[in-house]
Amino acid sequence: MRPRRDPAPAVSPAVPGVAAGVAAGREVEIRPVLADDGERMRAFLCGLSLHTQTLRFFTGLGRPGEGLVRALLRVDERRDVLLAVHGETVVGHVMGFDRDGGVEISVVVADEWQGRGIGSRLVRRLLHRAEARGAEAVGMDVLAENRKVLSMIRAWWPDAAMAVSAGTVEVVAQLRRRGRGDAAAADAV
Repeated sequence: MRPRRDPAPAVSPAVPGVAAGVAAGREVEIRPVLADDGERMRAFLCGLSLHTQTLRFFTGLGRPGEGLVRALLRVDERRDVLLAVHGETVVGHVMGFDRDGGVEISVVVADEWQGRGIGSRLVRRLLHRAEARGAEAVGMDVLAENRKVLSMIRAWWPDAAMAVSAGTVEVVAQLRRRGRGDAAAADAV
């Protein structure tokens, strides 16, 4: 029996000229930072709406300075960064900072790519890598108005501790250990 072939993908109205499968995030690569990602990252940040900037950074950015771009791309023994890219264009960013047996994370996806699972893919990949380094908990600060992310957190971690303070929600959740694993296995996810 022959496998069923789907018709050619329709063009997505959310991302003009991009096939629906691409817009759904299937043609977006999740990868570590490269040495020449600075200008791509700056363009990504400049393309975020004020609303998205505020949800991620708790303020608008204006024109991102070199120091901010460098800080968002910095990787070392305590910091991890992954990018979602479509071709040469950055469409998402996630970073983690190892702290006290856990990892603090933050994620942002370009406005026109939101709602396609890219943020979830970024977070899952980063958390697999953090678990391989020994993280047992995840933490994040979320604006209280960011209901989409808070809903995702409740679905992924129903037992997460959430403390509200001055319009933000501080979240701490236990990660599920997936066996011993290693960094190579975490990168394969």
